[in-house]
Amino acid sequence: MKREDRQKAIMDLLVTQGEVEVDKLSEQFVVSKMTIHRDLDDLEAEGMIRKIRGGATIESGTRFESDFRYRERQSQGAKMAMAEAALNLIDPGMTVMVNDGSMAAFLGKYLPRKRPLTVITNNAAILDSLRAESGIKVISLGGSYSSKFNAYFGSLTETCLANLRADISFISTPAISGLEVFHMDDVVVKSKRAMMRSGTKCCLLVNHARFDHTALHKLADLEEFDHIITDTAPSAGALSAIEGAGLSLTIADAANREGA
Repeated sequence: MKREDRQKAIMDLLVTQGEVEVDKLSEQFVVSKMTIHRDLDDLEAEGMIRKIRGGATIESGTRFESDFRYRERQSQGAKMAMAEAALNLIDPGMTVMVNDGSMAAFLGKYLPRKRPLTVITNNAAILDSLRAESGIKVISLGGSYSSKFNAYFGSLTETCLANLRADISFISTPAISGLEVFHMDDVVVKSKRAMMRSGTKCCLLVNHARFDHTALHKLADLEEFDHIITDTAPSAGALSAIEGAGLSLTIADAANREGA
C-alpha cells in the first residue's frame, strides 16, 4: 500500500473509532511501527490528528479541532434540538449567514422550512444540502477549501463577507470558558469574526459539553451575541457566569418540549 493510501485508511479508522494504536496499525497494514509513527507524524503536521502515547486520536484538544467527518457523527440529537431552536429566530424573507461546522450543517438542512430565504455560507455541507432547494437563494463564499473543516476560509472569504450583510449570523464554537468564546484555529476565527460583523444580529450555537473549556484563540466575548443556544443545561458555574452577566441562554431541549 502506498503511503498516501495508508494514511487515508488511518484517517478513515479514526473517523469511525476516534482513537487508534500504533501496534494494531502496524499489524493491520503489515508495516513497521516506525513507519506508522512517520504516518502519524505526517497527519499531525497537517493538523488532522493528535498523537498520544501509543497511538493517535481525532478528539478535540485546546490546539486541535477534530475532522468534520468525525464531528458530524457526534451528538446528533443535541444538534437537531439546537437547530430546531435556532429556526425560531428566522422568518421567511430573511438573509441568513451560517458558518462552518457540523452543528451549522444540521441547521442548514432545516432552513428550507423557512423559505423563502437567502443563505450565505462557507460551509460545504450546507451548500450541498441547499443547492437544489427551491425558494432558497444560496450565496457561496469563496476561499481556500479545508477538507478537515469541510468549509472555505482565507482572505477571499473575509473579503466576500466584508461586502455582504445579513439579518442574522449563526456562529458555532468548540469552547467556552467563563464569558469568553474560543477556537483552535486562527484562520477559522477570522471567518467567524467576519460573519459576526456582517450580521445585524448574532446567535451562538454551542453544545453544553463545550462549556468550561478553552482553546488556543479567543473568538469573542459572550456579550457580543444576541442569542446563545445550547442543547441541555451546562455546569452550575457556567450558568452562574451567564446569569451574572445578564445574558440570556436558550436550553434547546426545554424550548422544544414547550413548543411540542
